[in-house]
Amino acid sequence: MSDIRIGISGWRYGPWRKDFYPKGLPQDDELAFASRAVNSIEINGSFYSLQTPERYLRWRDETPVGFVFAVKAPRYITHVRRLKDIEEPVANFFASGPLLLGKKLGPFLWQFPPNMKFDEARFTRFLELLPHSRKAARECALGCAQHLRDNGGTDIKGNARLRHAVEIRNESFLCEAFIKLLRKHQVALVVADSAGKWPYVEDLTADFVYMRLHGDVELYSSGYTAQALRRWKQRIQHWSEGRQAVDAQLIVPGPPPRRTTRDVYCYFDNDQKVHAPYDARRLLQKLSLDHELMTEPGVVPEVAL
Repeated sequence: MSDIRIGISGWRYGPWRKDFYPKGLPQDDELAFASRAVNSIEINGSFYSLQTPERYLRWRDETPVGFVFAVKAPRYITHVRRLKDIEEPVANFFASGPLLLGKKLGPFLWQFPPNMKFDEARFTRFLELLPHSRKAARECALGCAQHLRDNGGTDIKGNARLRHAVEIRNESFLCEAFIKLLRKHQVALVVADSAGKWPYVEDLTADFVYMRLHGDVELYSSGYTAQALRRWKQRIQHWSEGRQAVDAQLIVPGPPPRRTTRDVYCYFDNDQKVHAPYDARRLLQKLSLDHELMTEPGVVPEVAL
């Protein structure tokens, strides 16, 4: 059976306090609370700056058994360097500690800015850099800056597989060459619902699907209606069974590479008016996944629906 993960992008938001988070809940306990209300969270602090091995270990230990994180890659690579001369920055990222999440490490998300156009040669070099196993990531991290060496960020054994997804926001990516490149490297193309602001496409390019739901009508601020959530439920069910929706919006027409199942990772990013955690809970409920959430003494995971 496929693994379906429904969660939120980030968890530290002021407006969520005394709303999604109960009154009096210490800020240091917010991750523990959120990780028992959803079954996955996208770490977005790693987008703004490199995190530390100690933080990744703490996040791993504060979350229940079976929980999964996605990790957003640094904007320094995607937005500042724009994939130019990124060997050391990529090494720095993997040396900073995400591997220490261990069994709780899910996909890496690489988000690109709206003004960045598709450059096939540049993207080919980028995709060739990405490690697809824990061993390859440790080897990549050997090229990190001196100050990150021997920091313990890669002190984890095994050779578990790593997954990558890319989110594009420029229409120049809507070409067959881009889809072929992603399929060659088994990198997922993010299904991004951005209230029409950026391209929405559903081409399946890997053995998993990565979704980011930024807002149904208004970017980052509007919630999803019951009808919209039913639509996402149906699509997730199709994808998890290895199928594609009949009305899928595709760059390359035709059926995707055949699979019997696909794992699905879905993150709500409509956080501005506290819709994200509630929408995630409702979608978990529609998929009958809410009963599988873990609980521990002292943590109240119930969320008013």
